Amino acid sequence: MAERFADRREAGRALGEALRRLGLPPDAVLLGLARGGVIVAAEAARTLGLPLDVLVVRKLGVPGQPELAFGAIARGIRVLNPDVVAELQLTPAQVDAVAREEQAELERREAAYRAGRPPLDLRGRTAVLVDDGLATGASMRAAIEAVQALGAARIVVAVPVAPPGACDELAARYPGIECLALRTPDPFYAVGLWYRSFPHVTDAQVTAALGAAPTP
Repeated sequence: MAERFADRREAGRALGEALRRLGLPPDAVLLGLARGGVIVAAEAARTLGLPLDVLVVRKLGVPGQPELAFGAIARGIRVLNPDVVAELQLTPAQVDAVAREEQAELERREAAYRAGRPPLDLRGRTAVLVDDGLATGASMRAAIEAVQALGAARIVVAVPVAPPGACDELAARYPGIECLALRTPDPFYAVGLWYRSFPHVTDAQVTAALGAAPTP
């Protein structure tokens, strides 16, 4: 069995050391996927001496089974898992209803976390997308498409843990991106199993992590 990380902070420091070997340019920015990814990204950014920002992505959960994702949204972006939508026979009206609800929460979080700071300007820059792990990959796909739309010149996905093959699937879907997963245990089961401590992350913790880090 693969060794577990103590917590998100330890995982972030390990991720920062691994990212150091990629030769990131000085204008690179680490983008933590809220919420848990921000805690990981903050430690990685501190290790690398690079700025940190937040990217709010919301999972679209199946009605009655909210932990099962059929897609995800970021600002101006919606990605769906057509296999899940088809298997569960979700109607367009059901998809839209969940997306509207999550859009409202996305906007609330963006307002809270950004605290008046302007939207991201990633044109021509390297964007490092950090989360505490990959599961279905829906949230990360939305994040990739969001930073593509914002004009990032280079996109690096960086996570402490992911299922085997997850990085290959992302690279095949989005040619040109780079993907780094420190551990790919098999069987995988769930992200939280690979941390000894994996508590719920609050808005206040996200805001504190962002406030303590250099901004882009």
